[in-house]
Amino acid sequence: IVRISDSFLRGHAAVDDVCHHLAHDGLGVHRIMQRAGFCRMGKPVVNIRVEHNIPEDLKVRVNRQQFVSPQVGVSGQEQTAAALRHRRDIGGVKQRQDQFFCYISVFRAKMVAAVQAGNPPDLSYNQLSIPLMYSQDILEDVTDVVEEAISRYGNVVPAIAEFNAKIDGRWWAVPFMSVTGAWFGRQDVFEAKGIDVHSLKTWDEHRDAALAVSDPDNQMWGWGFTVNRSGDAHGLIDGVIKSFGGVISDETGLVVTFNSPETVAGVTWLADIYTNEKYKPMLPPGVESWTDTGNNESYLAGTIALTLNQPSVYGASKKNNPELFANTAVLRGPTWQDGSRMEAGQNGWFTIFKGAKNVDVAKELILTLLDPANITPMAQSGGGLFLPAYANLWTEELLAIDPNFAVFRDIMFNPNLYYGLSHPAKPSPLHDAVNAQAVMSQMMANVINGGMTPEEAVADAHNRIVQIWEEGGVPQS
Repeated sequence: IVRISDSFLRGHAAVDDVCHHLAHDGLGVHRIMQRAGFCRMGKPVVNIRVEHNIPEDLKVRVNRQQFVSPQVGVSGQEQTAAALRHRRDIGGVKQRQDQFFCYISVFRAKMVAAVQAGNPPDLSYNQLSIPLMYSQDILEDVTDVVEEAISRYGNVVPAIAEFNAKIDGRWWAVPFMSVTGAWFGRQDVFEAKGIDVHSLKTWDEHRDAALAVSDPDNQMWGWGFTVNRSGDAHGLIDGVIKSFGGVISDETGLVVTFNSPETVAGVTWLADIYTNEKYKPMLPPGVESWTDTGNNESYLAGTIALTLNQPSVYGASKKNNPELFANTAVLRGPTWQDGSRMEAGQNGWFTIFKGAKNVDVAKELILTLLDPANITPMAQSGGGLFLPAYANLWTEELLAIDPNFAVFRDIMFNPNLYYGLSHPAKPSPLHDAVNAQAVMSQMMANVINGGMTPEEAVADAHNRIVQIWEEGGVPQS
């Protein structure tokens, strides 16, 4: 079994025999690997020397020199763009390649350019849209790797992974990890008001409980959600609309159906929270201008009682505020109007680009990292941000790490197949473009700022979505 050594970095300088090149989109998996003992990290420059104990003919040392400069942007997961030159030595042939740590919004463009120039990185870790990259014809078929992983570790989770990365019967990305957004609540704050936060089901119940625990005079606001342009906001808005029965398109994904009474009802309900004086006491100061870091910072500061987030806020509390961590309840989201819970996780992917020079080495490295001896320590260090992407890797050993992991598992193993933003249609680049263009957050801004009624704002958003479809070659008339 290929195993990763835990003594990779002790401040080594760059080495000449770098034969594997890894690019990623700056989503932080390297930090989890660092905490698991696979590497160390510093700012602004760090040299990471990684040695894999693998057969002689596949000996690999990875040297990565990274500029790390987190930025707050549209997605909340963007990183400063930097291209670094590295020497590679494999089979006696030395080359130079670029390594990109760049804005998510331009990562695909960088990879397209690299493929066209004939010098793409061998391997990329990312959480980007696989259909979009597939449509740009830059990905290698990795079906053999996924099938091998499934044979070792069971089916891929969540179930929607197949629809995100398996196209025309072939896999174009390897699921590496899974992660799911969840609701996080201050259990102690709710208990002080006699509220069992685990008993909350509907959107109304969550809203009313958030209002009940709010105490602005003592710096406690119940509703830690923004509808400002950000990934968190888009998730909230879409979740509310879908719970009321509104959807972007029909099941085929070809017909835009956003403008409906159900969508208007969802938008009206959500806008009421931000415009009705009744709910003002539960809204944190500045919530209208939060980006993706706003709720994290407020929750970690102990000033909000309820929020929706990726587990980053949970992991940060574990690391920096043990008391807050102990009082944090991980919760499943509100039920839909019909009583169902439609939720699912998402995956982080390994992708291999067309024209990569070391495909076999890249595939070997992927399977090495998926080994339970490596996955479990990373999950232990990840604070919920890094969880297995294969069913049989959710072992009792892993669940014993944190009792709240069982909640993440329940979300990840949800039997209701839920495609997320595109639901009830399968994921597509057209649906992904709706959030890329911030259609929903702009729609909410139009209502909250008083510029449009909910009906007008929904109609305006519908027209923008129609434009996306038509520019994508799917006419709507």
